[in-house]
Amino acid sequence: MNNSHFLILFSTFFLLLQVPATLVLLKRLSTARDRTPPLLPLEPAAESLAQQNPQVSIVIPTLNEIDRLPTCLEGLRDQAAKEIIVVDSRSQDGTPEYVKKLQIDYPIPLRLITDDPLPEGWVGRPWALHTGFLNSDPTSEWILGVDADTFPQKGLVASFVQKAIADNFDIVSLSPKFILKTAGEQWLQPALLITLIFRFGATGDRAQFTEDRVMANGQCFLSRRSKLVELNGYELAKSSFCDDVTLARFAAQRGAKVGFLDGAALMQVRMYTSMQETWREWGRSLDLKDASTPMQTFADCLLLTSVQGLPLPLLVTLSIWQPVPNLFINTLFWLNAFLVFIRCLLVFGIRTSYTEVGFWFWLSPLADPFAVLRIWISALTKPKSWRGRTYT
Repeated sequence: MNNSHFLILFSTFFLLLQVPATLVLLKRLSTARDRTPPLLPLEPAAESLAQQNPQVSIVIPTLNEIDRLPTCLEGLRDQAAKEIIVVDSRSQDGTPEYVKKLQIDYPIPLRLITDDPLPEGWVGRPWALHTGFLNSDPTSEWILGVDADTFPQKGLVASFVQKAIADNFDIVSLSPKFILKTAGEQWLQPALLITLIFRFGATGDRAQFTEDRVMANGQCFLSRRSKLVELNGYELAKSSFCDDVTLARFAAQRGAKVGFLDGAALMQVRMYTSMQETWREWGRSLDLKDASTPMQTFADCLLLTSVQGLPLPLLVTLSIWQPVPNLFINTLFWLNAFLVFIRCLLVFGIRTSYTEVGFWFWLSPLADPFAVLRIWISALTKPKSWRGRTYT
């Protein structure tokens, strides 16, 4: 095979892979301008009215969360909630003792429940949420699952419930504003976040909502009680390591109206404390294979490889190698330059999803090949441990 034939085969292979994927990506990104506006706190009068008639039971699953739970509960002190239920899975770090101490003068009824030993077939988080739902006040119209690593902002619950009622949602969740502190987090985490945008579009993008492509975030996950009763709580997502997306998609397939909105003004989150922890913990659930068919998971991985993982390496390779120009090589070069340009623009697009950014945040496109590799690794493996639990 002479050099010209090799160049044609080389460029044709990547063009056949990347051109269709680029068209899919452009279609998804083109609808972002029509997305639902971000949620904002209510006016003081509306907030006060919501607090007079709370309709929400808040459920917080915990397992050794003493370092994170205090900030979460502090942010929930003045929310429009009927009760807060902390479902603890036998923490050994003083989490239950802290909650008991806080119960004395907490302004909202604060309950502590120790969940039963994990039944066979259940993952810890959906089991704790299921337990909280079963033990919640039966007069509550809404159940709000909140993670211990969140920092709820003033007016979160009232604004969230008002929006759910106004838009007639059965299940709706919020994307947060992320807190990143170390250089490694600021480099890797945005690249992992982009894998979600490339697959599912922008948060609040109504055009992306099909039954099998619904997105959700369990860090702040609101459900009508009547819908959870109909679904038998978290039973349908009991074995899922992405129970939020799994439950939301099951509900959508059964006719529920499901939403995923921008809640950056109402909730912040400090998910992980280092690049290594971000890679290990968040990276292994972002494939969403427990909520997707194998074909969907493979197609998503292939799309990410085409439009996020390959463009920068191919652009660098073609720039250094400088093969003899022809139509195919030129097209491949400019296609990947275009994809890298889009990715750089998205750095500015996701800036509002972070409390503060540093030098390494702006270099996060360089982490894209590693982020895509992490999704592939996660898609091809099954977690053996999660949040302090070991699974067989």
